Amino acid sequence: MTDRDTPPSLEDISRRLTEAKGGADGAEADGAGSSGPARASGLGIGMRISIELVTTIAVGGAIGYGLDSWLGTSPLAMVVFLVLGGAAGVMNAYRVVKGLDDSVGLGRAIERKEKAEGNKDRA
Repeated sequence: MTDRDTPPSLEDISRRLTEAKGGADGAEADGAGSSGPARASGLGIGMRISIELVTTIAVGGAIGYGLDSWLGTSPLAMVVFLVLGGAAGVMNAYRVVKGLDDSVGLGRAIERKEKAEGNKDRA
């Protein structure tokens, strides 16, 4: 019987698995070649923030234009509501980035991370 016919030992398999897991963690840590769910999630959050910024400003402008047309106060309401729409968009973006908005799961992910860190401190 040759070396090719003998199966590897469990220790050898365990060592190789540990090395493989360590290599995968190292590649993700520096961000090089990151793809898959983490990148898609970041792209989704970025798209959400940009869409919310644009739509809040557009809705504020539309409300201001409508009020200006109705009340006859030409640019006043539109300027005020454009600023309010921009402020609302920035506030929404801040909430998403800080994880205060649970609708995309970011807040829950932060809670899970904090729970995991709390469990590590106890051990």
